[in-house]
Amino acid sequence: MSENVVHLHKPTDPPTPDTAPTVLTVVPDAPPARPVPLWVRSGRAIKSGVTHEKTRATIRAAARHSLYTFNGGRIVARRAWDGRTGSRYERMIRAAEAAGNLEAAEEWEERLQRFRAARHHRRMDLLHSPVEAAKGVAVGAGMSVGVLVALGVVMAINTGQVGDVITPLSATIDFIALLIRIVQVVWGPALTIGPFLALLALWSVGRKQHAAPAWALPANVRSNEGEPITPSIVVKALRDLGIAPLKNAIKEMGDAGASMLGPIRIAGCGVEVDVTLPSGVATDEVQKRRRKLAENLTRHEHEVFIMIPQAARTVRLWIADSGALDEPIGPSPLVTDETMTADYRKGKAPWGQDLRGDAATISLYQRHLLVTGLSNQGKTAALRALALWLALDRSVQFWIADLKGIGDWAMFEGIAQVLIEGPSDDHVIQATEMVENAVEEMNRRIEARRKDPTAVFPPLIVLVDEAQLAFMCPVVGEDKRPYGGSKATSRYFMAVRKIHNQGRAVDVLMWQGTQDPTDQNLPKLVREGAHTRASLVLGTESQARMALGDKAVDGGAAPHQLRQGLDKGTLVVASDGITIPAGQASITVRTHFIDDEPAAEVADRAKALRDGVATLRVVDQGEERDALADVASVIGDAPRLRTNEILKRLHALAPKVYGDQWTNDRLKALLEEHGEEPKKSNGVMVVHRDHVARALTNRDTDGSASVAE
Repeated sequence: MSENVVHLHKPTDPPTPDTAPTVLTVVPDAPPARPVPLWVRSGRAIKSGVTHEKTRATIRAAARHSLYTFNGGRIVARRAWDGRTGSRYERMIRAAEAAGNLEAAEEWEERLQRFRAARHHRRMDLLHSPVEAAKGVAVGAGMSVGVLVALGVVMAINTGQVGDVITPLSATIDFIALLIRIVQVVWGPALTIGPFLALLALWSVGRKQHAAPAWALPANVRSNEGEPITPSIVVKALRDLGIAPLKNAIKEMGDAGASMLGPIRIAGCGVEVDVTLPSGVATDEVQKRRRKLAENLTRHEHEVFIMIPQAARTVRLWIADSGALDEPIGPSPLVTDETMTADYRKGKAPWGQDLRGDAATISLYQRHLLVTGLSNQGKTAALRALALWLALDRSVQFWIADLKGIGDWAMFEGIAQVLIEGPSDDHVIQATEMVENAVEEMNRRIEARRKDPTAVFPPLIVLVDEAQLAFMCPVVGEDKRPYGGSKATSRYFMAVRKIHNQGRAVDVLMWQGTQDPTDQNLPKLVREGAHTRASLVLGTESQARMALGDKAVDGGAAPHQLRQGLDKGTLVVASDGITIPAGQASITVRTHFIDDEPAAEVADRAKALRDGVATLRVVDQGEERDALADVASVIGDAPRLRTNEILKRLHALAPKVYGDQWTNDRLKALLEEHGEEPKKSNGVMVVHRDHVARALTNRDTDGSASVAE
């Protein structure tokens, strides 16, 4: 049997590959690690123990409760000092002087004088009080003894025992002795426990005031997230804004700046407070630091609004509860109340809620409207909500051009007399011609008003959504006039300007919705012609000024500080048709969102109030029209219509064709030509749908047609 030889040493001559033996390499063990010194291990243990979270929490708790007691004593001592001296009044005087409010300083000085006079009177009374007190004690003791003796006499007479005369007096003495014994028993423990009770009271005062450094306070108090707004928090936030005159003035105020603040009032989902700034601090300096102020108040920027009321050197702060503005506001009353109706002249449309949580309603009577903002922020929804409410007034007429063309306004078919949907240049041309037809209707009404000052016309809302496409349209007409632009030759621009100038007087109103405003897609003269201007979130302050005007922005309106994507449907509104708090130039409204299906239901209710409206989808006035077919079209599904209503609808359908020359006589002649004529119903001349259908049948049978030119 062969054995394998294992060589522990490498041979000098390397073996051949075939005869190479197996080699085992013996690796010596690593040397043992050096022991960690005791002082190092002790240091690590001490560091771990000191830096452990439980140790930190224990240290914070010990420091916190100790400082609660110490600072609670300071607070109680200061309160006692304020109660005994006039230091409180002197602080108020210094604060009023620092704020430049001399009237308040004089009032506090007068109060200080009254306090000193009353204190002097009390001290003078102390000179005579020992004698008066001694006399009072003597008289009281004598009367008490006399009463007790008299009571004893009565008892003695009743019992026949002479000893009962002193029984009440003896009982009183025994009771006094019992009280003395009780005091002797309790006095020792009271002296022992009393200091601890006093310290507990001081600790309670310090705890309520959070009288400890921020690092020692509990985590929920240190973060201060959602903590109610108090005067001290507001003053501290203002002091730390980085405005040197404001910080110095607060330091000089003896009351630490509290005199600057008005009462903190609950306002919806937040609070509101007026701040009177000290002399040398401008209101716009605070406005420019909105983000820093919000962070100082432990709020997000969108949760703090700074407004400028009428009072001089005053800013009004509205501070939302944490997270409150991210909560939905609920459905629109248009959806929840199926009995709701509208009144164009006297009613107000339910649009949403203001920041105070109150219902925000707006009057649309004789007011041109402009709604703008960035894309996909709720502009169409806000505009449509107003139109849906107004559609519930059956007297209101609508001409609508939706230049987005994705069905946002499709539910108005059967309500609007004109409905254009689409983003192409052809649709823009049709929208321009629609607005020009509205100008002609306005002129017709003005002429009728001249002839009859008492003439009343149904309101006509001319609505163009995505109006920036009309202003930016590059097409030039056959008359060499461009459809878009902002020059005097622009057809759309000039038509809108004419309605802005005169339409309000005869209830022809222009409503426009546009996005991302610039001087090119929203000319200055057009935006300033709107009575109600509303803006969703915008990108810059310059756009905010275009949307709302300089006055509103200078007064605190800030749609450019809303959050894109998060504040959808939140509008900043400048209008005399909506209730705005006194002294403010605008109001922020969180609008109700009405989705397509609920909007269609509201539109169906509006259609039920009307006698059937034939919606014209293409505006083309350059061709001859079939008058009898147009009459059948405007009657729609109504069984009959008054002749005056038919003439109005014909004019709305084609103002150039069915103008003033179309009268009741001409309509009657048209029907008589085909074997029918208007009939009276309840004393009013009406045209029956069935009669018009028969006239069409007769005409088709005869092969003749009436053409309106």
